[in-house]
Amino acid sequence: MNKTLPLIATLATLAAYPAAAQDAAAPAEAAAAVSADVVYIFNTLLFLMGGFLVMWMAAGFAMLEAGLVRSKNVTTQLFKNISLFAIAGIMYWMIGYNLMYPGDWTITGVIGELFSPKGIDPVGAGVADDGYSSASDFFFQLMFCATTASIVSGTLAERVKLWPFLIFTVILTGLIYPIEASWQWGGGFLSEMGFSDFAGSTLVHAAGGFAALAGAIVLGARTGKYRPDGRMQPMPGSNLALATLGTFILWLGWFGFNGASQLAIGSVNDAADVSRIFVNTNMAASGGAVAAIIVTQLLYGKIDLTMVLNGALAGLVAITAEPLTPSVFASILIGGVGGGIAVFVVPLLDKLKIDDVVGAIPVHLVAGIWGTMVVPVTNPDTSFGTQAIGVLAVGGFVFVVSFIAWTVLKVTMGIRVSKEAEISGLDISEMGMEAYPDFVQAK
Repeated sequence: MNKTLPLIATLATLAAYPAAAQDAAAPAEAAAAVSADVVYIFNTLLFLMGGFLVMWMAAGFAMLEAGLVRSKNVTTQLFKNISLFAIAGIMYWMIGYNLMYPGDWTITGVIGELFSPKGIDPVGAGVADDGYSSASDFFFQLMFCATTASIVSGTLAERVKLWPFLIFTVILTGLIYPIEASWQWGGGFLSEMGFSDFAGSTLVHAAGGFAALAGAIVLGARTGKYRPDGRMQPMPGSNLALATLGTFILWLGWFGFNGASQLAIGSVNDAADVSRIFVNTNMAASGGAVAAIIVTQLLYGKIDLTMVLNGALAGLVAITAEPLTPSVFASILIGGVGGGIAVFVVPLLDKLKIDDVVGAIPVHLVAGIWGTMVVPVTNPDTSFGTQAIGVLAVGGFVFVVSFIAWTVLKVTMGIRVSKEAEISGLDISEMGMEAYPDFVQAK
């Protein structure tokens, strides 16, 4: 395996520069050019491969949510996941990407971007000195934008109207996410302060969690979820096999999410770091799952599969802020604490009567904050104060703007289906079709 890169470079030299042997100066120039070409190719491949792994996470969210909602709402959740992904693609291309890079934006700039979407590489016009294809960067960054919207979908399941949800997705993917992400990844003020969020524990996951929290508060809980006597009515999901499949798909996609966030694999050191990130990402997920197993056994006397699934995801979210610098053992601990946090936050939300159908707020918001705040323990170039400022800035902005957006939608067009529609199921009331038509739905 160690001979692969020199072999590629040699073959590229022979193919691209056949006349080099007739020119005394050509070999050195050819070698330098080939080196830049190889770096460009490998970096671009990292973006593309990481991008389609993160895109596969959309399938993970769809399967996870389809398994955790009741059977009468499965079609609606599947529709929401594919539609939000399509909307994110168009909105991020139209205005989001330009808002995010660079990090300086104005209101007039927002309006201007509506009419000047950023293009991709012209045909046959790659520039090796750029280090990577601009189209591959756009593709990779788009997947993060879509992931943020996916987080909101599960929390508001089983009672939100489709069109208000789609309109909010337009706002989130076109404006809210690109603006807050620009503060760090676009060279904005958080980046200048020294805030660190390697792959988006706060910028993606906590941001999606804050948007979901705002929506859950404005929307309210599902009918019958919280009884007048204060007790919580369990509403089990329709298919734990789908939920487990979704979790494994998300786990797989996370290697692209974190690994490709190294943003380079054209050198020996970068390749080693990407490999290290893969290992730490996997171990954090393992730590989160095992922690959830232990905590649910101790708290409830039996292991709760849904908590274990969310524990693994919480571990992944937690390590996302810094998957490079921790040791393997530290990664297990970071993920383990994330998984434990997720288990404890679920009943806390129920006490507050905040109805989160799939547990996205504990997993993405709370574990995301934990992962961001623990970064200075393993990365000496950061500080707890700066990390806290970053979390508060992103969280405050996303929550306030999302709360306003949800409130305006509620007042103007309504965001909640009728009680009758909720009881009969959104598949019939909103979609007019059922995911499991051969089975009688429990009303």
